[in-house]
Amino acid sequence: MMWPLFVLAAYVIGSIPFGVLIARSHGVDIRSEGSGNVGATNVGRVLGKRLGLTCFALDMGKGALPVLVAGWYFGVLGHETTTINAGESWWWLAVAFAALAGHMASLFLGFRGGKGVATAFGGLVAMWPTLGVAALAALGVWMVVVVLTRTVSIASMVAAIVLPAVTVWILLSAATPDSLLPTEVWPRRLPAIAVSSLIGLLVLWR
Repeated sequence: MMWPLFVLAAYVIGSIPFGVLIARSHGVDIRSEGSGNVGATNVGRVLGKRLGLTCFALDMGKGALPVLVAGWYFGVLGHETTTINAGESWWWLAVAFAALAGHMASLFLGFRGGKGVATAFGGLVAMWPTLGVAALAALGVWMVVVVLTRTVSIASMVAAIVLPAVTVWILLSAATPDSLLPTEVWPRRLPAIAVSSLIGLLVLWR
């Protein structure tokens, strides 16, 4: 069975500590500077906005790449969540979650890591359209809150709440495929709702 291999690969890719590598290339141990976090926000705070954005893009990419490759390989990429078999939805979401887990508990950093906002965003956007739309909505809210509060942590927490809320709204308002029986609808919606809620809770906790 190939799905577990993709989950494992996603965890390893997610574990790549781009923030640490970028900072180390500039002679800095990012874990002992600023907030001590290995993510893009602290990299930008310590090394400047350009490197912070570079770190954000790389962290987002390591979340998106495993999801895109797995989605393409199994033929689920670009499909609405309600049209995908529930078992495949769970596995595909497990790939996205594994990449996030890798960032938060990196194999290369003694199972420590960052908050995972960029990696989660990349993985969810790659699950277009259902979770991709929800992730973009959360990003939009994040940007507004950052402008209003000048505090990234507050913006991240608000976005973490918005993500599952928008996911639920999209799935409840989406038309049900005519081929599905009523008893098949919620099992297909449940994976996206459960995983987006779990990701939101993890970001709030971190």
